[in-house]
Amino acid sequence: MSDPDGTAPEPPPIEEVPDEPTVAPRVRPVLGGRAAARERALHLLYETAMKDRGASEVLAGQVLAADHYAEELVGGVEAHREEIDGLISELAPKGWTLQRMATLDRTLLQIGCFELLHRPEVPTGVVLAEAVELAETYGADDSPRFVNGLLAAAARQVRPD
Repeated sequence: MSDPDGTAPEPPPIEEVPDEPTVAPRVRPVLGGRAAARERALHLLYETAMKDRGASEVLAGQVLAADHYAEELVGGVEAHREEIDGLISELAPKGWTLQRMATLDRTLLQIGCFELLHRPEVPTGVVLAEAVELAETYGADDSPRFVNGLLAAAARQVRPD
């Protein structure tokens, strides 16, 4: 639109709006070291369970090789599965068989129990905290509490100090 004299009207002045704080979206921090290895081991062991394949087969089929500690966790869970699953079954709430547990929860428990049983250099608090963090990220609403409770019971039994 133009004014009666044929010139374009002046645009309205730009209002200055006070700066409002912006909140960045919650971004999961990039994990490094053993935390990243635990996460990768979770993915690999979950894949073995869902595809009913052996750990060595799943590891061999990876485009990007897992780091040493992730492979150690996957191999350790596989090598000590009977012992680990026995411990989980013994400590599970009444009526909770391994088959009844969510695959993700069971896998986190297996990784945590392997570390509690066979990696004494890893502090108990680290094993529990990282398992719970992964349960919060990937599990159901009640997964963190379930994983924490069962791993804490396992820790009391296998690391009484």
